[in-house]
Amino acid sequence: MGSAGAETTPRVVSLAPSSTATLTAMGAGDCLVGVTAHCDFDAPVVGGWLNPNYDRLAELDPDLVCTSDDLQSEIRDELRERGYAVYHDEPERLTDVVESFESLGSAVGRPAAGEQLAEASRARLETVATRVPSDSDSRPIVYCEEWSDPPMAAGNWVPDAVAAAGGRCPFVKPGERSREVSREVVEGAAPDHVVLHLCGHGDRVSPGLFSERGWDVDATVHVLDDSLLNQPSPNLLDGIEALADLLHSDSHQHADTDGGH
Repeated sequence: MGSAGAETTPRVVSLAPSSTATLTAMGAGDCLVGVTAHCDFDAPVVGGWLNPNYDRLAELDPDLVCTSDDLQSEIRDELRERGYAVYHDEPERLTDVVESFESLGSAVGRPAAGEQLAEASRARLETVATRVPSDSDSRPIVYCEEWSDPPMAAGNWVPDAVAAAGGRCPFVKPGERSREVSREVVEGAAPDHVVLHLCGHGDRVSPGLFSERGWDVDATVHVLDDSLLNQPSPNLLDGIEALADLLHSDSHQHADTDGGH
């Protein structure tokens, strides 16, 4: 870091796509000197989300490494044993996700940017709330599937996201981990909408994956890019807005073949 300007910019390697997206959204992409193969950012790649290349990481000499989720806890511990400063976050609820924008901003020396991003996200949620039903009885039931083999109902912040979008998601309690779900449970809940957002698949999923399963469910099937619901970053706000459109727009019946966005 030769120049005076560079001395104020920490060298950050993000091993979490959510951190990469969040830093980019707050205008702190200039801090990123390394990312994973799963991140949408033009920087040197240091391996995958669960299998980083520690030799490549050492070559980049970061001031801070970002990790996220319990699945990266062992990587976090390994990094700290190797002497790296690590920012690690494990948001469980939608409120945690938004608050993490502030904490990540502080971690990279951009607290104002993190606060602004969080405030803007809360404002977006308030706007969505004004155009969806406030009466829970009038809200549609939504089954969100994070994985299909075996079928897994999405947990963590996804039930909160569905609620923010004006729906009900009774399959997993908000904040709990995603879990395998049976045909009988889904049929018994009689969902009005099914949302497929399969991890690692983007929006490259056919609605037929569910509709051809043979389950007795009379629901509109939608496909959303997995980053819009599975990633605890500002992308989640995009996902909530897209969900609100799907659940409460007259055009939602046409969204089952276009990726939902």
